[in-house]
Amino acid sequence: MKLDLYNPGNPGEFYDEIFETIGKPRSQAEMLIQTLETMPEGELVRRQQAAEKAFLNLGITFNVYNNSSGREKIFPFDVLPRIIEASEWDFIEKGLVQRIHALNLFLDDVYHNQRIAKEGIVPLDLIQSATGYRPECMGLNPAWGVWCHITGSDLVKDAHGKIFVLEDNIRCPSGVSYVIGNRQVMKRTFPQIFGAVNPRPVEDYPSRLLDMLQFLGPRNTTPTVAFLTPGIYNSAYFEHSFLAQQMGVELVTGSDLRVRDGYLYMRTTRGFKRVDVLYRRIDDDFLDPKVFRKDSALGVPGLMDVYRAGNVAIANAPGTGVADDKVIYAYLPQIIKFYLGEEIILPNVDTYMCWIESERKYVLEHMAELVIKTANDSGGYGVLIGPHATTKVLNEWAERIKSNPRNFIGQKTLSLSRSPVMIGDECEGRHVDFRPFVLYGRDIYVMPGGLTRVALKKGSLVVNSSQGGGSKDTWVLPGLEKY
Repeated sequence: MKLDLYNPGNPGEFYDEIFETIGKPRSQAEMLIQTLETMPEGELVRRQQAAEKAFLNLGITFNVYNNSSGREKIFPFDVLPRIIEASEWDFIEKGLVQRIHALNLFLDDVYHNQRIAKEGIVPLDLIQSATGYRPECMGLNPAWGVWCHITGSDLVKDAHGKIFVLEDNIRCPSGVSYVIGNRQVMKRTFPQIFGAVNPRPVEDYPSRLLDMLQFLGPRNTTPTVAFLTPGIYNSAYFEHSFLAQQMGVELVTGSDLRVRDGYLYMRTTRGFKRVDVLYRRIDDDFLDPKVFRKDSALGVPGLMDVYRAGNVAIANAPGTGVADDKVIYAYLPQIIKFYLGEEIILPNVDTYMCWIESERKYVLEHMAELVIKTANDSGGYGVLIGPHATTKVLNEWAERIKSNPRNFIGQKTLSLSRSPVMIGDECEGRHVDFRPFVLYGRDIYVMPGGLTRVALKKGSLVVNSSQGGGSKDTWVLPGLEKY
């Protein structure tokens, strides 16, 4: 198989991440393509197979909640990397720093003075009707004023290569373990290309994550960090155990934790030990049955009292889900302008809010042309791709919108960028998106790379692993100043 036979599609229809036209790679991919073209016939297929075997041997898996077999599967991986040039990355990084800074100020304002609502920028009833809004968090003061410690915003490109943000994932963003796993496998599969291309490193993310978490703890000692997981049946449990192991911290469930004398403790082989920082990967609803869901067996009774007293830090802070709401997302340009006095760098996709009558009317009349989303679902759920939907499904969604307009938005259907992907022994184009990960502690750090997700089904726009998607390694080229 020769890559010069790959057809990137008609210019203007889809932006191809690697090729400009048939046989002509983009400048950032020239070295990669030249190296691949020197390989013997069939070698790329063999390396794809070797990469898949390496994922299985490394135990890099995930589980899908509705998977009737109950078996874990390897995360589908494509051996052809995505490459981002240094100047484009600088733009992405700057835009993400701006975005996370503004979202953090928004969260702090929501749970204190609510100036943004009082000044008519974001309606108060929209904030308070968001399923992620927690009135129990009013007046809380997270360590150092940081609410959104770990964020994963989803980025896409349109047919012209312009970058847009699809959504911000702030509650419990997942996928970073696959970024690191992808890199480990690619280094084994293409060691010679790494020496030539020299992409920026991503493997130091766990140490940076630990440094950020410890920053949240007391200053007079090395803070004790614990990683709270829902348990082995969670779809992201591999990531939980991987990150805990890489950071050298205890992986705990709610049954391992106790509140005593105003502090949080975890059970160890040497008795109970105080916890200073809790990195939680369970939703707010399950954190503390005394405050949120009373039937929760995943959290810790009394945890919120300890948190409110400042005796434990929690990342991400409780209540951050309000900023995940896709209706709140639509206000990001105004939110950035309000708090920072700046224009948004990474734009949103054009969004119609169904709670506004005129915009709801437009959505209902153009459903077959739009992507319709529920305000708070994730993982590829709660999404209707209008151009691919049947009349029956469109009518069902129309009734849902009419019955609860606050819970729906409509977005223009973008011609998502594509990238070459190994499908059997052939190379075909598939749509991709991109999830960079951002840490916010003493400052804001953007991992130089992220999770490029691939819609493996031909023509599909849904990239989530739970919906059959896969991933690629993402290479950010070194810049002259930093690297």
